Amino acid sequence: MSKYELQAEAFEASGISVEISQEAVNLSPSIYDRLGIEGFQELSTIFYNRVFEDDDPRFQSIFSSSTKQEAIENQYRFFVQTFGGPDLYRQTKGKYTRLVGRHANYNIGKQAAHRWVDHMEAAMKEHSVLSKDDETRKCLVDYFKYTAQYIVVASKFMRSDQLSGGTTVDKGRVW
Repeated sequence: MSKYELQAEAFEASGISVEISQEAVNLSPSIYDRLGIEGFQELSTIFYNRVFEDDDPRFQSIFSSSTKQEAIENQYRFFVQTFGGPDLYRQTKGKYTRLVGRHANYNIGKQAAHRWVDHMEAAMKEHSVLSKDDETRKCLVDYFKYTAQYIVVASKFMRSDQLSGGTTVDKGRVW
């Protein structure tokens, strides 16, 4: 399946085009400039507090390979790098983000992707800055809706040699 076919399927599932999803990455000033490292740490902490308190065991199982603190750390580093800040994620995970490859082993379906986005939207509404910044929050919601569904769609087509499980940077962990 081509990249464009994957994008079309992600659009169909999310209602968000790849172009709209990328507005968050291209926002000026950048989301990093708006939130800073501390703001991304706050968002990831609120989000994972919600996730780890979720009562659906199937959803919870997606996150069982890491502690809450590890999940917070990975996510906020990814967000900082993706949304205009320094390459914190690359420093710990290596050259490529490989978002689909890092999630393909978890068998994430559309329902779990929607639940993830619901938790993230709720976390943004609780966030000290994002709760008051409609523009940034909308851009992030669009990015997350599209990306969550892209991961679901693209994961179906991953080969075993494309999975990004443990690397030399991820010593002793299975991601």
